[in-house]
Amino acid sequence: MIFRFVFFTLIFHFFNINLTYSNPGYKDYRKYKKTNTQFKLVKVTNDILNYPWGMTFIDEENILITEKNGRLLKINVKNGKTQEIEHDIQHIDYNGGGNQGGLLDILYHKKYVYFTYSHKHNYKKEDSRKNKNSNTAIARGILKGNKIINLEVLLIGKPKININKHFGSRIIIKGDHLYATFGERGKGMIAQDPTKHPGSIIRINLDGSIPGDNPAFRDYPNWLPEIYVIGVRNPQGITISPHDGEIYFSQHGPMGGDNIGKVKYAGNFGWKDIAWGGRSYAGFSIGKVPFKNKYNRNIITWVPSMAVGNLDFYSGKEFPEWKGDLLVCATKANMLFRLDYKNNKIIKEEFIIKDHPDIRRIRDFEIDKFGNIFLISDDDNSSLWKLSK
Repeated sequence: MIFRFVFFTLIFHFFNINLTYSNPGYKDYRKYKKTNTQFKLVKVTNDILNYPWGMTFIDEENILITEKNGRLLKINVKNGKTQEIEHDIQHIDYNGGGNQGGLLDILYHKKYVYFTYSHKHNYKKEDSRKNKNSNTAIARGILKGNKIINLEVLLIGKPKININKHFGSRIIIKGDHLYATFGERGKGMIAQDPTKHPGSIIRINLDGSIPGDNPAFRDYPNWLPEIYVIGVRNPQGITISPHDGEIYFSQHGPMGGDNIGKVKYAGNFGWKDIAWGGRSYAGFSIGKVPFKNKYNRNIITWVPSMAVGNLDFYSGKEFPEWKGDLLVCATKANMLFRLDYKNNKIIKEEFIIKDHPDIRRIRDFEIDKFGNIFLISDDDNSSLWKLSK
């Protein structure tokens, strides 16, 4: 394995392989200028968070945060007090913070708390690090005091896959439906197979049942009934636009090709037939062209990769100049940045935070009703931070 890595690295540098295709539409986040908007960034709690992944407000003062190790925390954003919330989610596939599995996204909606996590099959505690058969799963329960009760598993993806990466796992609720991103688990062309969950965006009812107008029941009978979109790689952001009411999602490309797209009925974003300008980690092209007309087109694509994370449209009075703009975070780039997005066009791009000494690999952020922005980072010595004026 080491020899192979060294060999491809030498080949890559010897031939000076270009990581970009000649497409003027690609964006380079390294060229973003800093915002002129003044703000302050303060730590909300002195308690250490261990690889936090997702968060959701349950009221004006309290936010729930997941840690990949399975802990669920409630933090009061006014006084910084932290409490652990009991839950009974079984078979969480956690193999250390550096791996991608664990307890992942979370969303509070009408007394229910919705979770995504990597579900380990054939679970035995004594060999938990050897057994890697897992997949993305969705569960929900009712928050009562400091405990999750009436827990029910809504969906476990299939098939079982023995790779601990690319779970996707972001969730959003629109109307009576829950949308969730399922990463392709490093299996590439599995994303073009609608009889398997990896590499898709699924749409289910809030109780886990299947909407009758999903693609499988209308025009695509060979699709799994939960699947709504195929051809995605590792989507780690999802939100609803206040402008057009549509769902937007962000996803990782390989070496280059991170992008944002819109969720469309029976959409197909093309992975791994195309790679949106990205290349393999050995430096070779993926597909003959970066885009094809038969696939859904992205709104914006970045080369090189930034490890794009969650995204949300700004609302609130704290930063009125950002109203309706799209905020996006990125772990590799250590950034929170703003896209001035109007009439389906990106007018301006700038970073808000970049390479901050206290918060670097920004994993997720949440905007409260007042417009304050709360952030967490992807490390074992993380905290909760508040960005405001």
